[in-house]
Amino acid sequence: MIKLIATDMDGTLLNSRGELSPNFYNVFKQLKEKNIIFAAASGRQYFTLVENFKTVSDDMLFIAENGTYIAYRGKEIAVHPLDRRVAHQLIEKGRTIEDVYIVLATSKGAYIENADEDFVREVNKYYVKCQLIDDLLSVEGDILKVTICDFKGAEHNSYLAYEDLRSKAQMSVAGDIWLDIMANGVNKGKAIEDIQQQLGITYEETMVFGDYLNDFEMLQKAHHSYAMANAHPSLKKIARFSAKSNDEDGVIQKIKEVVLKQDDEY
Repeated sequence: MIKLIATDMDGTLLNSRGELSPNFYNVFKQLKEKNIIFAAASGRQYFTLVENFKTVSDDMLFIAENGTYIAYRGKEIAVHPLDRRVAHQLIEKGRTIEDVYIVLATSKGAYIENADEDFVREVNKYYVKCQLIDDLLSVEGDILKVTICDFKGAEHNSYLAYEDLRSKAQMSVAGDIWLDIMANGVNKGKAIEDIQQQLGITYEETMVFGDYLNDFEMLQKAHHSYAMANAHPSLKKIARFSAKSNDEDGVIQKIKEVVLKQDDEY
């Protein structure tokens, strides 16, 4: 019996236009009636996820900022901050990489120090609470992660540039142009473990969906692990099952088929 369903957002639950399936809310209602917890697991900030699901957010679980911040029904379950000294090293390194821009994520919101139009346009997709400041090193409070926006391609550019700091932090390629850097050992998979332990849910009772490299650890924490048809090849190798692409409503289809036992045509 499935008790927890966690899905990535971009490239997974959302289609290529960033839209939820028109069937989502009906399926969510049916899951709620069966006492099945539905979680959005994303590199997006918590405030953005709440906005994305504003009509049902009070009943949802959110794994935000790639696993550094977890909240259920409006209450924090776990927060895993990044060491401030390491965060400053990551920022200073990022400033030296060509065509790279930095987002500093905290539990109170995100901060940027560059107003490049293309960069800001990308940031606004994922951070509804974001402030432009003069110096990221001046930000106080807990730092959840340092995110790199790399227009040259995160996997083959900035990820490689951070090789000398890789032992100090968890680095996850979150998309074509995104590199998320968190505290060592912190990722979506660790978040799933936190949730399973606190809510008494087992590996066998967990279903997860993902499409990119930052979903890698999450897929290892659930028996019902699904890689989307559009997923990164590395993810397809470790997933136990497959789902149709995000543009074919793959997540909703599999939930209806496997959990709700409905056989609709797609």
